[in-house]
Amino acid sequence: MKSLIKAVALAALVAAPVVSFAQSNQQPLTRAQVRAELVQLEKAGYNPNDWLNYPENIQAAQAKIAAANADATGYGANAAAASQAGQRVAVPAATDGSPVYVGH
Repeated sequence: MKSLIKAVALAALVAAPVVSFAQSNQQPLTRAQVRAELVQLEKAGYNPNDWLNYPENIQAAQAKIAAANADATGYGANAAAASQAGQRVAVPAATDGSPVYVGH
């Protein structure tokens, strides 16, 4: 029984540093990061001096940035390859002259 208690205590001592490193390390933003974000917002159309339309114009700029980032991080099939409802998909014809049923 004493060896079981010692084993549990040893396991707890070994596991304690692992749990402490598992915590997220949230650092505050640096000045350079804030300036880079402000430049990105201004390129998207945000004007920090336009305080009359403050919530709307920054939200619109953030939406533009989010849309641009979503396009860059997307995955899946090519959007041009999709067909629209009610239209036929153009399939290129084989021009190599080979028969459709080879071997029959």
